[in-house]
Amino acid sequence: MREISRIVPDSRALKALTHPERLKMLGILRMEGPQTATTLAERLGLNSGATSYHLRQLAEHGFIAADEARGNRRDRWWTAQHEATVLELAEAEPGEAFDASMAMMQSVVSHHAAAMQRAHEGFADLPHDWKKAQTFSDYTIAMSPEAARALMDEIQALLARHKAQAPAPGEDLPEGWRAFTVHLHGFPYRPFGKGEDK
Repeated sequence: MREISRIVPDSRALKALTHPERLKMLGILRMEGPQTATTLAERLGLNSGATSYHLRQLAEHGFIAADEARGNRRDRWWTAQHEATVLELAEAEPGEAFDASMAMMQSVVSHHAAAMQRAHEGFADLPHDWKKAQTFSDYTIAMSPEAARALMDEIQALLARHKAQAPAPGEDLPEGWRAFTVHLHGFPYRPFGKGEDK
C-alpha cells in the first residue's frame, strides 16, 4: 500500500482555498496530474491570466508546485504536492482560524454539491455496471457524539485503505477502471422548521 500525502493548512493557506476556482484547480491537479494554466483556463471557462494568478496563490501556500520536468517558462506546468487536505474544524481556535476554516468548508460544501449534481446529470450516459455502482444515500441514526465519531473514523479508515491500494492519481488505470468519488458527510440532523435541540 502506498502512503497518502496530506497537507494541514494554516489559516492563511485556508483562505487561499475559499475561492471556488482554486478548489476546482487543486482537485483537477490532484486527480488528473500536471496541467498548464492554459489547459485549466479552457476547462474552467476562465482567462489564462486569472488562472495563472490562482495557481500562484495555491503554490504560495504549498498546495501545488511548478513541474520542472515539463514545459518551459512560457508554458509552465503545475502539479499537486499532496493528495489530501486535512482540516479539523472542531479544533480550530475561535477567531481568524475558525473563520478561515468555516469559509473553506463552505467552499467545499458548494464544490461537493456541484460534483453530485454533475454526477446525477451524467447518470444516463454511464455504462450499466457504473450505474449500479453509483448511489446517493442517506442514513439518519440516533447515537451519542462518541459513537458518531467512532462511526466516522471507521468509515474514513476503510476509505483510506482503499485509496492507498489504488493507483496514484495521474497513473494509467487498468481496463474498465475510472476515478470513483465518495463524499463523506456526517452531521447532527437539523429538523426543518423546528428549533435546535441541545
